[in-house]
Amino acid sequence: MATISVRTRDGEIHSFDGRVGASLMENIRNAGLEELLAMCGGCLSCATCHVYVEQVPGSASLPVVSIDETELLEGSDYRQENSRLSCQIPFDETLSGIVIGIAPED
Repeated sequence: MATISVRTRDGEIHSFDGRVGASLMENIRNAGLEELLAMCGGCLSCATCHVYVEQVPGSASLPVVSIDETELLEGSDYRQENSRLSCQIPFDETLSGIVIGIAPED
């Protein structure tokens, strides 16, 4: 199975099997981690699925950040170099072992 590890805002790490083909946001929400609001449901219109990509496994790569994603992230007081919107990262086998942290809520 392909695994995802998520660090919640209190520092607790949750690891679970991810569903290939779903976004990281969908996988996180399906795992019951309600701390990630994802209010727009993945439509790239709210930035409430903001995460920090802490570790990408091996030679895996993430999709390039789009202009729309960049603009939404620019509105966050908590943007960092490793900030991404989890709705914009499709999960596949190459990302098994990815570690992300949920960003503070704006």
